[in-house]
Amino acid sequence: MNVDLSGQVALVTGAARGIGQAIADLLAQNGAQVVYADLDDETAKVAASKSKNGTPFALDVTSEAQVNAGVARIFEQHGRLDILVNNAGINTMKHRVNIDEFPLEEWQRILNVDLTGVFLASRACSRVMIGRKSGRIINISSVLGVVPARLQCAYTAAKAGVVQLTRTMALELAPSNILVNCVAPGSTLTEGTKQLFYSSEASFQTRAERMLDHVPLHRPGRVAEIAHAVLFFAAPESSYITGQTLCVDGGWSAGGFLRDF
Repeated sequence: MNVDLSGQVALVTGAARGIGQAIADLLAQNGAQVVYADLDDETAKVAASKSKNGTPFALDVTSEAQVNAGVARIFEQHGRLDILVNNAGINTMKHRVNIDEFPLEEWQRILNVDLTGVFLASRACSRVMIGRKSGRIINISSVLGVVPARLQCAYTAAKAGVVQLTRTMALELAPSNILVNCVAPGSTLTEGTKQLFYSSEASFQTRAERMLDHVPLHRPGRVAEIAHAVLFFAAPESSYITGQTLCVDGGWSAGGFLRDF
């Protein structure tokens, strides 16, 4: 898929690696000037250096002051901000427990990044976009924001919140011609998930098989497949779509279960 994003400026959070890097790379390949924002600014520099249209940017999405100042600086440097992709997110592995045992500090850590970070970045960027009467905000949720899962109460709550926040922002920002949509990936093959699930040395190989039993295509997604969904929402041709969540999950959210009961 190729679209013309020439002259547009995009901010992608969590762009140093994985899905975020794939999104940033694809937007840049289609002509956008892309700000590769990440808490890990050294890795963001490496990622951005591989793109002719990439600029690294240190950003902690949980810091209101840093987000506001960062967006203002991006606008000052580029004179515009057309696309925001709220990709930065975290989960937990060491606290895979039921809600009665789930630590409050872990709940707050995950929601601060996965939900409050989306709010802070969207609020700051929408102020710029409202002034221009134009913009696209694309939030990255998860299939687990659409269907439930055990032992991840903070992550599922945060990602479900992103889905509903997307709808709310779409309603509020439509008068300013700002379109807000959401992509909900399923399990996706990244360096991190290879180490955890999808390699011969993975820590949770058996858990990966159980997880893929929920996926009719019975494989993890590829980062490029998630990135192309984001590009679809960013495309000028997608100008009559707002408030939608697109599950890129191999059919997981359709409700299939491959093993016999």
